[in-house]
Amino acid sequence: MKEIRFHGRGGQGAVLAARMLAIAFVAEGKCVASFPMYGFERRGAPVVAFTRLDDKPIQEKTQIYNPDCLVVIDPGLMNLPTLFSGLKPEGILLLNSPRPLKNQPSENLKLAGVVNATQIAVEEVGRDVPNTCLLGALAATTGWVGLKSILSSLEEYFSGDLLQRNIRSTERGFREVKVLRW
Repeated sequence: MKEIRFHGRGGQGAVLAARMLAIAFVAEGKCVASFPMYGFERRGAPVVAFTRLDDKPIQEKTQIYNPDCLVVIDPGLMNLPTLFSGLKPEGILLLNSPRPLKNQPSENLKLAGVVNATQIAVEEVGRDVPNTCLLGALAATTGWVGLKSILSSLEEYFSGDLLQRNIRSTERGFREVKVLRW
């Protein structure tokens, strides 16, 4: 089983990203479970969302305490002392940041994908909602899901011009992510 934990703030699309990723995994024949955990339900408050995938049905319904992958939508959350708690050895980080990582932020990290998803979202979608860009970066960094499956999952939530703008954001995330290995 692979477990992915999304960290963001209300309004950045962490919950929607976890749901779209789940749809993409289902399209590839995987069993999934995806759900959010809210604190204060308001824009800007911390939000955590979870996605599990496996080849067999998933019975576990708890939060993800030992993720294989962290997706950090708000780069300010990198300062949280508990962000990397429980990250499995050989873990993966997807980070929305305009700056490259200078150091390995956790000894358990095997690789990190860094992309300026905020800038891409503003340029392509027209506002600071970097979730779809990060899904493209996740596909490129992990290889766990295909870009085509991610793009088809967008159709469940967007249509028309907004769909096309999110497709461009996702494709740019896939192409522009910088992958670091340790």
